[in-house]
Amino acid sequence: MKKNSSFIDALNYRRSVRIYDKDIEIDSEIVKKCIKQATLAPNSSNMQLWEFYHITSKDTLSKLTKACLGQNSAATAKEMVVFVVRKDLWRKRVKTHRKNLEKMYGEKPIKEYSSREKFAFTYYTKIMPFTYADFLGLFGYIKYAISWVTGFFKPSYRQLRTSDMRVVAHKTAGLAAQTFMLSMAAEGYDTCPMEGSDTLRIKKIIGLPYKSEINMVVSCGVRKPEGVYGERFRIPFEDVYKRI
Repeated sequence: MKKNSSFIDALNYRRSVRIYDKDIEIDSEIVKKCIKQATLAPNSSNMQLWEFYHITSKDTLSKLTKACLGQNSAATAKEMVVFVVRKDLWRKRVKTHRKNLEKMYGEKPIKEYSSREKFAFTYYTKIMPFTYADFLGLFGYIKYAISWVTGFFKPSYRQLRTSDMRVVAHKTAGLAAQTFMLSMAAEGYDTCPMEGSDTLRIKKIIGLPYKSEINMVVSCGVRKPEGVYGERFRIPFEDVYKRI
């Protein structure tokens, strides 16, 4: 196990590890550092609608292994990180952004704000509430219809239904998860993103609220040679690269 100092080294080192060496411990503080680095991942409108649950308890790890269908990447893991989508926290995030903007720009009358400062306040006090607010999915479809009508006359953002905003929040959490896994690779640690799981049970195990959603569970440890299933395979680049 060695650190990978360059990005390309960490990228090449990272593999989805299915079997970890149970005799090698990992440093929980390093895992925590990598989670903190994950918060630097790009995310939609900087709303940061995510939470990260760092699982180190052996009892909880055992329960999560069952919820992850007993797969080896869970059963042999030393620790796990559960990436959680919290779209329901958008109001709290908007308030936090408003306070941050007031701190950045100082308390002064609105008329003294620059155009850029006014736009920032408008974005988080009007546009974000309009984008995320919904009632039983109905408001989302109204916004969706408005965007399509507007789209006949000019470019318009159309992904405004509840299901669309759910996708946005999950993409954001996925970016954080990838950042975490690359950070772990840079430290010489291994990970595996596990989608095969009973997410309802996972939510109950770690005490998540009803409106939260599991994005993915990432197991952590140090690989055994047999834990990497063969050479990395990718579809030929020419088949997926389209230059226009």
